[in-house]
Amino acid sequence: MNLGISATEYLSLIRNGEISAEEFIASTLDRVHAVEGKVHAYITMDEQNALNKARSIDKKIKAKERTGLFLGMPISIKDNICTSGIRTTCASKVLENFVSPYDATVVSKLKYEDAIIIGKVNLDEFAMGSTTEFSYFGPSRNPWNPEYVPGGSSGGSGVSVSALECMISLGSDTGGSVRSPASFCSVVGLKPTYGLVSRYGLVSYAHSIEQIGPVARKVQDVAFVLNTIAGHDPHDDTTVEKGAVDYVEDLDAGIKGKKIGLVQQMTEDGVDKEVSAATNSAISKLQDLGAECIPISLDSIVHSVAAYYTIASAEASSNLERYDNLRYGFDLGTEGYEFKAYVSKVRSNFGPEVIRRMLLGAFVLSAGYYGKYYLKAQKVRAMMKSQIDEAFKKVDFLIAPTMPILPFKIGEKINNPLTLYLLDINTIMANLTGIPAISVPFAISNMGLPIGIQIFANSFQEKSLLQASYALQQTTRLPEVPL
Repeated sequence: MNLGISATEYLSLIRNGEISAEEFIASTLDRVHAVEGKVHAYITMDEQNALNKARSIDKKIKAKERTGLFLGMPISIKDNICTSGIRTTCASKVLENFVSPYDATVVSKLKYEDAIIIGKVNLDEFAMGSTTEFSYFGPSRNPWNPEYVPGGSSGGSGVSVSALECMISLGSDTGGSVRSPASFCSVVGLKPTYGLVSRYGLVSYAHSIEQIGPVARKVQDVAFVLNTIAGHDPHDDTTVEKGAVDYVEDLDAGIKGKKIGLVQQMTEDGVDKEVSAATNSAISKLQDLGAECIPISLDSIVHSVAAYYTIASAEASSNLERYDNLRYGFDLGTEGYEFKAYVSKVRSNFGPEVIRRMLLGAFVLSAGYYGKYYLKAQKVRAMMKSQIDEAFKKVDFLIAPTMPILPFKIGEKINNPLTLYLLDINTIMANLTGIPAISVPFAISNMGLPIGIQIFANSFQEKSLLQASYALQQTTRLPEVPL
């Protein structure tokens, strides 16, 4: 069975009776069993429930009863998004056996439309990382070459979609965590506008900049998922009341007459030659489709990495304060401990990257340093938003490489956190300013490693962003994953 079909093709086959939901789920699970030992995308599988749900959907289809829009489509969920009945570990020992009593809003919406969750996928612990190497359960591996990182923190989402272990995945994007693995694994990853998709049920890392976003193999599949998960949620006061938008409709509208700004600070220093060549090729193809491309300078980007890690770490130190192991956690008895000693012992079980960011966050919020670091970072954030607003008065979209370099080998950069942080320079702007951004697969390097192109739009302009992404997607014919 061809597991690489799009959501549209899947729905057509199901409706025509050419395949059943149970057959497709069973084939997907077989695929997981065949490749999981090489890529390690999943932390927890939910196989029997997935098969039972598929059989139930097939019965409803035969009986012509009401069925959801997804008709049994297999999906994976990043393991920091709550799912009732399936553990939510955040790839941390501290939550190794935690099972949420409720579903995140996005999960509830997908379940209502008969999407089938086959498992929870790997990530950097508490979504803090860019390679999925900082997972308590071990690193995920790139399906295009298992010796290489898949990106992060939503590495399991990117891997599971790329390796045909599911059709669609939900990840979270705090500084590029959906777009990085999308680029490194040759799939599509969307970071929506802050407030478009509910964060209720997402385990918080940096609440003012993180957003849940879909990962899929095609732009049209991302649009299809966004139709379901977007919208106001009374459980999340940061969601915005917006009229219903059909993101699939007119997806092929094209980009003729649109203006696209090439972000100079994202395409110059430190960008790999093959990545730069791919970016220039993408621009050329968009121009052939009728778009006008002009250079755009955003001076504040040079300060963005420092501002991002200051703000994100400050929020992380606050959000992770709740993990004391008293209400839920791993097996560690309290006998013989004084309270502070017990909590200290518990928190020593966080991984090195989580501890590093918690300490950094506590420092920048401490007396005497709040104004020097945290407040200054917020001023940079405001300056960046002002520059973005001005840029979108001149252009419809911004474009840049998703990642400045190609995927690198597992273990190559793990002991150099500053180098890893600097890799986020092209993605964090969207998080600090709240605008939507998408990574589209565009090329394969000479070493057989994927290259993604990133397109940005103004706030709540996902429809036009997806149209531009679809236009770019139509200019490429990429090979199938070799795994």
